[in-house]
Amino acid sequence: MTDTIKFAVKNLDFYYGDFKALDRIGIEVSEKQATALIGPSGCGKSTFLRCLNRMNDLIPGTRVDGEILLDGGNIHDPGVDVVHLRRKVGMVFQKPNPFPKTIFENVAYGLRVNGVKNKATLRQSVEKSLMDAALFDEVKDRLHQSALGLSGGQQQRLCIARALAVKPDVLLMDEPASALDPIATQKIEDLIHQLKTYYTIIIVTHNMQQAARVSDVTAFFYMGRLIETGDTETLFTRPKLKQTEDYITGRFG
Repeated sequence: MTDTIKFAVKNLDFYYGDFKALDRIGIEVSEKQATALIGPSGCGKSTFLRCLNRMNDLIPGTRVDGEILLDGGNIHDPGVDVVHLRRKVGMVFQKPNPFPKTIFENVAYGLRVNGVKNKATLRQSVEKSLMDAALFDEVKDRLHQSALGLSGGQQQRLCIARALAVKPDVLLMDEPASALDPIATQKIEDLIHQLKTYYTIIIVTHNMQQAARVSDVTAFFYMGRLIETGDTETLFTRPKLKQTEDYITGRFG
């Protein structure tokens, strides 16, 4: 375990128009760990996740107060290149969203956007990303077939490979297994265990068992506030606050 801080979030407020969706969030996220965000629907988990790579900038009428520091630099500083930020902080969404292109071109997409033209470099990067996403062996004979022919679980791992291809530091995952069957879900969970050796992973999940299985640290959100954060095993077995205990034991939510 490392204690190098990747993200430091301080007094973060977030508004959709007049609605305050996040209230004074403060959390530090350590490098090369998996941090799970849990809490009932509508509590602000996904909104918070999208703050970390400024995806919420794309929604009209939103406003942010407070600080989000990535490697010590404020991601809202005027000089920050948002495209570069999103390359550094990759994202995998709830539903697999492969492009209507070949498997190869899906993974190569970000590389091409970033100006990589050398065929050998592209091929090596695509193969490595597919291997890192535990997908290469399943698709190596059909790299030039449509990605839309893959199963849901394979499509989600392809989206992870696509995110990994541009060499991010952080991988944000917004309920990456909620649309998948149990076997595909287990493959994604196994993959998270492997990836957190190299990447900082922040995962939103409704599934508390999943949070317990994959994460090192868990943060419990409720009504736009961060209620409690801690080492996952401690938070699930000996939470400090009754509100956390009530949620974990199923008394509400």
